[in-house]
Amino acid sequence: MAVQIRGQRMLIGGKWKDSEQIIEVRDPQDNSLIDTVPAATKEEMLHCIEESKEGAKIAAAMPVHERIRVINAAADYIEEYKERYALIISKEGSKTIREAQKEAARCIQTLRISAEEARRINGETLSFDQMPGSENRVGYYYRFPIGIIAAITPFNDPLNLVAHKVGPAIASGNAIIVKPASVTPLSALLLAEAFLHAGLPSKVLSVITGHGSEIGDILVSHPDIRMISFTGGLTAGEDIVRKAGLKKISMELGSNSPVIVLEDADIEDAVESTVSGAFWAAGQNCLGVQRIYIQDRIMAEFQKAFISRTEQYKVGDKQSNQTDMGPLINEKEAIRVEKMVEEAIEKGALLLTGGQRNEAFYTPTVLTNVPKNCKIATEEIFGPVVILYPVADLDEAIEQSNSVDYGLQAGIFTKNIEKAHKAIAKLDVGGIMINDSSDYRIDAMPFGGVKKSGLGREGIKFALQEMTEPKVVCFKLN
Repeated sequence: MAVQIRGQRMLIGGKWKDSEQIIEVRDPQDNSLIDTVPAATKEEMLHCIEESKEGAKIAAAMPVHERIRVINAAADYIEEYKERYALIISKEGSKTIREAQKEAARCIQTLRISAEEARRINGETLSFDQMPGSENRVGYYYRFPIGIIAAITPFNDPLNLVAHKVGPAIASGNAIIVKPASVTPLSALLLAEAFLHAGLPSKVLSVITGHGSEIGDILVSHPDIRMISFTGGLTAGEDIVRKAGLKKISMELGSNSPVIVLEDADIEDAVESTVSGAFWAAGQNCLGVQRIYIQDRIMAEFQKAFISRTEQYKVGDKQSNQTDMGPLINEKEAIRVEKMVEEAIEKGALLLTGGQRNEAFYTPTVLTNVPKNCKIATEEIFGPVVILYPVADLDEAIEQSNSVDYGLQAGIFTKNIEKAHKAIAKLDVGGIMINDSSDYRIDAMPFGGVKKSGLGREGIKFALQEMTEPKVVCFKLN
C-alpha cells in the first residue's frame, strides 16, 4: 500500500499549522520519501508554549468523566483505523508490519488504562490530631495537575511511547507538548488526530515537529514547562538535566540488559525468549537483551541452539508478514553498530553468526569472548547484537550483570525459587523478569531504571503520580 506524500502539518494549540521549512520523512528500508512535516522555528515553539498555558487551565477544569470519555474515544478511533496506524509505524520506522500491529494494539491498551486510572487519582484523610494541640483539626490531601508537560519521544516506539506520555497527562488534567523524533513524527501526529476526533479541547495537546537543535532548548528550559518526560539516549538526557532548571524530570535513558540462564533452566524456552528479546525491532529496544550469562555446564548446548534459532530469523521487507526483522532506523545507525562489532572482533571477540551490513540492514549478530574494554560490552548497542558469556554460578552472573552503568531490566531463567529470589534482591535494575526475557513489559506496570538508566517511573498509574502534586487541606474547628 502506497502512502500519499501530501505534506503533514503540526498541531499547535489545537490548530494544524504549516511552517516555511520542512523535514523529509523517509523509509529506512529503501530511503524512499514517505511524507514531509514542518520544521518548527523558535518563534513557533514559543507560540506553542503560550497556547499551552491556556490549555493547562482548560485541562485542569475538565471533569474526570470528560477526560475518561475523550481518552476512550481516542482509543476507539485508533482501533477503528489500526491498520493505518500500523502501516505508518512500519513505514517511518524500523518495525516489521507484525511488530507495528502489536505496537498499535498496545497503544490502544495504554489509552484504555489511562482512562481507567483517571478515576483513581485519589487523596486521603490525614489524622492531624496525632500532634498534641491539634485535636480540633481535620483534613485531607488531594492531587492536582502540575500544568504543562513537555514530552520528548524516540523513534523506536513512535506511537505507544507517545501514548505513554499523552494518556496520563490528559487523564491527570495537564496540557502536554509532544516533540517526537524527527525521523518518526507521523505516528505522533496520527495520535493527535485521534484525540482531536475524540473532542479533546483545543490547546490541551500540541505536537510540534522540528529539529532538536532549533526548538529543543526552548522546550526544556522554558519556565512555564513544569515537567519534562523524556525517553532517549543518555547523552541527550544529561544535556536536558543541565538546561532544564527547576521542574520535574522523568527520564528513561536506555540500558545494556542482562539475562541469566542457569543450568536448571528450560533451554528451549530461554533460547526462544532471548532471541526475540535481542532482535525485536532490529534490537532498537531499550529493554533488548544485550548480554546473556549462561552457566558453564549448559553453555555449549545453549550457544548451539541460540545460533541455530538466530540464523532462522528472516531479515527483509518490513511489509511482509514473513519477515522477522527489518532495517535499523537509518544507515548511519547501522554503520555505528557495525563499527562497534568490528572493534570487539579486533580486540579478540569471536563472531558466531551475523556481522553483515547492507545499507541500513544489519544481520542478527551473536558474539562471544568479548573483552571488557570494548564499547559493546559496557554501552548500549541499540542494534541487533547480543553477547554470550559463560559463568560458573549465579554469584558470578549477578556480579557481571551489575558491572555496567545501566540498570533498566534483567531476566533470569531458573526453576529454583531461592536462586530467583537471590537475583531479585541482588540485581541492580528497575525490573526483573523470571523465566522471561529482559524485554517483557506490560503497559500498566511501573517502568524505569536505576543508575544511568533513568529517573522516575512510567507506566500509567506511576506516570500519573509524577504528573500531579499533593495539596494539603486542613480545617481548624471551633
